[in-house]
Amino acid sequence: MENVNIKIEGKIYSVPSNLSILEAARKCGYRIPSLCAWKNNECSLASCRVCLVEVRTARGGRLVASCVYPVADCQAEKGFEIFVSSQMAVDARRASVELLLSNHSKNCQQCVKNGECELLEVARIVGARDGVFAGEKTPTTIDEMAPGIVRDTSKCILCGRCVEKCKSVQGIGILGFQNRGFKTIVGPAFNRSFANTPCLQCGQCIEVCPTGALAEHREIDKVDAAFKSGKYVIVQTAPAVRAAIAEEFGHKIGEQDGTGKMVAALHRMGFYRVFDTNFAADLTIMEESQELLNRITKGGVLPQITSCSPGWINYLEYFYPELIPNVSTCKSPHEMEGAIIKSYFAKAHNIDSKDIYVVSIMPCTAKKYEKERKENAAVENLPDVDAVLTTRELAVMIRRAGLDWDLLPDEEFDNDLLGEYTGAGVIFGVTGGVMEAALRTAYHTLTGKEYEAIDFKACRGLEGVKEAEVEINGSKIKVAITSGMKNAKVLLEQIKAGNSPYAFIEVMGCPGGCINGGGQPFVKPTLLKGEGADILDTYRAKRANILYKIDEGKAIRQSHNNPDIKKIYADFLGEPCGELSEKLLHTSYNANRERFPEKK
Repeated sequence: MENVNIKIEGKIYSVPSNLSILEAARKCGYRIPSLCAWKNNECSLASCRVCLVEVRTARGGRLVASCVYPVADCQAEKGFEIFVSSQMAVDARRASVELLLSNHSKNCQQCVKNGECELLEVARIVGARDGVFAGEKTPTTIDEMAPGIVRDTSKCILCGRCVEKCKSVQGIGILGFQNRGFKTIVGPAFNRSFANTPCLQCGQCIEVCPTGALAEHREIDKVDAAFKSGKYVIVQTAPAVRAAIAEEFGHKIGEQDGTGKMVAALHRMGFYRVFDTNFAADLTIMEESQELLNRITKGGVLPQITSCSPGWINYLEYFYPELIPNVSTCKSPHEMEGAIIKSYFAKAHNIDSKDIYVVSIMPCTAKKYEKERKENAAVENLPDVDAVLTTRELAVMIRRAGLDWDLLPDEEFDNDLLGEYTGAGVIFGVTGGVMEAALRTAYHTLTGKEYEAIDFKACRGLEGVKEAEVEINGSKIKVAITSGMKNAKVLLEQIKAGNSPYAFIEVMGCPGGCINGGGQPFVKPTLLKGEGADILDTYRAKRANILYKIDEGKAIRQSHNNPDIKKIYADFLGEPCGELSEKLLHTSYNANRERFPEKK
């Protein structure tokens, strides 16, 4: 990439020619705030006008939105110079923020973004004054119908990040600007509820929202009620949660494996048992590997596609129902664990299944929808999982309980029938992890031998689409891995066209997998906390590295070697994909799901 020279505040800098003024200025040490720009400006619509700078040329000075003005264009005008701190620029940025505040709901104390709000942080930076502009506010829509996502337009600043994220990353585009002028809002077409649109409930829109206009549908009150009712409240935690929970308590991304302290906190909050969803991840591998083997040896539908991501399953049902026969019937791990807790665990402890309340701590907002599916009620028509809390919700509960994260000891998960897990289960939290874990066991299932290298490193990496080739018993098996629905569409279209070369495909709804789920701690796209502009390019890898290190440190790294997994099949389930396993651990899908059902 060629460099160009630009002049900022009288100094000449050499910067890559493909940058915007905003990106270039930040690399040169200037802290220009912005609310609509996201990673590499992939979501920028230049709508917030918070990044205004003054440019002066031979023709005079003017204001430009720095997030969309290419530095390459700076060469076209004679005497081009950028001013970040001129009075014109400072006043303009402050006025832009004051106008946003004038139409913004200010119930900050009740807002889920309290302490994380980028609007308030930018207001502080630019010195915005409250009440400068006063008057009528845009009519408000509050949508709380969907299980995973809540929308409150009174907090929306029309930055457009969610619109672009849904379109450019997931390829869905259910969000857009509606109406004009003062009545403009952001939402699904015709201002419908998320519940009445083909929304994946993935929460990627929440991750990029700078305010509390989009948030997860919180279920902390449900858990509180379960405790008060006297039920046996049992909690399980997903692998990706431990990779990010410490961020909520001031630790840098990738700095701390939060497993031990997280378990200690859950014990202190009074949960009857604290289990690891990794156990059920191992269970999933046993079932999914056997299902793949059955398809290969008995002429079943190939390629087989994984089913652990509820956001992906929503996408499948809405847009590719004809590919349902390709998808594994395995439930996602936390649903499997819920079913096992209400059957195997309940029977062993002589507890009525109706008296058990299962809480899943997940990095995912789509899991909140998944637990509502009627297909996931294996024991006495009870839901396999009763409540789903995100990583962020768990942090709220830990703070509320008065627990000091850094003073918590490291404790182990409860080792009570469902205690042991392997390294294979841990890596479920990152894209490619399910595939790698499955291959470790599939290799053993097909050959009777262990794969000596253990690591299938071709499955690793955060690219949108990856492929690998594995030789088993002299046969070469091609597999593919993808995350983010826009990427997945490429592989799905191949299957539809009948020219897919793969036997097994892993699909994850969120880019990078669960480590980047819609319920994970927020990662700000600006330099608001001095993290550096490159943080958005590395945070997924840093979280993933935590999980890979846990995997490497486990004595047992293949699901089929987990002693508790062997025991549950010997004592209870019988065999993978057997009659009881099919009842408890497998599910079905809806080929007739409406994209735009009638409003309720």
